[in-house]
Amino acid sequence: MPVRVGVIGVGYLGRHHARIYSELENAELVGVADVDSRRSEEIAKTYGCKAFPSYPEVIAACDALSIVTPTVTHHDIAMDCLRAGKDILIEKPITEDMDEARDIIEEAEKNNRVLQVGHLERYNPGIVAAIEMIKEPRFIESERLSPFLGRGTDVDVTLDLMIHDLDIVMSITKSRIKDIKAIGEAVLTEKIDVAKVWLEFDNGCKALITASRLASDKQRKLRVFQKDAYISVDYQSQEVRRYFKTSSGISFDVVKPESKEPLKEELRDFIYCVENRKKPRVSGIEAMEALEVALRITEILKMTQQDHQGLKAGQ
Repeated sequence: MPVRVGVIGVGYLGRHHARIYSELENAELVGVADVDSRRSEEIAKTYGCKAFPSYPEVIAACDALSIVTPTVTHHDIAMDCLRAGKDILIEKPITEDMDEARDIIEEAEKNNRVLQVGHLERYNPGIVAAIEMIKEPRFIESERLSPFLGRGTDVDVTLDLMIHDLDIVMSITKSRIKDIKAIGEAVLTEKIDVAKVWLEFDNGCKALITASRLASDKQRKLRVFQKDAYISVDYQSQEVRRYFKTSSGISFDVVKPESKEPLKEELRDFIYCVENRKKPRVSGIEAMEALEVALRITEILKMTQQDHQGLKAGQ
């Protein structure tokens, strides 16, 4: 039997969760719920499911759920799902607070439930292909730039965008972070809108990560430098280029894996984990580790801002 699944929150991203679940053979999209009832009714009509008036009702009707709501609501909704014995996929970040993240992880373990977190770049075909080429990275550079869209601004850019790259970089280095340096600024919102971070790891690897929601164009790039090779990933085209030294100079090859929608791959994997009771590629533990670093960076940025404001006030 297909897994009966529901979506809580059907805004920009939640709509795509509903669309994909309606397409997966081993999933049955039972229903959706949203604080905007007109929105949930529209999505339900489009994808052939039921619009529930509140999220507790969609929980009761499903085996598994996607939680695609503002980050501040993740904890309460996730706990209600887990206490009801449901498997869940929470869009990143898992929460905005470490204690809340631990609560969710402990509740999932106690109830033997699947807990997956939506770090969908792990499912980007370009990243999947590049991981096979990466051996001992020495330096990593990542850029994630987006135009200002007005959504995701309930959290700092560190939790909105940069957390994707923190998760990828940490999965590549597999080493503890020993030092963090960061600069950033709030520009169009009350939250940090642009940030640049320097990370140093115990194994000697270093990383420079840039995230902005104020760019003119959307860019998603990852560059990994290791002995005798430089690997470049374009998240958008899903293309990988590997530059390497030869007897006649520098050469390169291009890997263009089969194009796939990362979100569809992620949700397909979630359903597989639910059916087979497997640990997801990004469980609550990996998500909490990325969250911890993102929160440390945010704290550094906010302390720097306060210092600057204090200096101005003292002039």
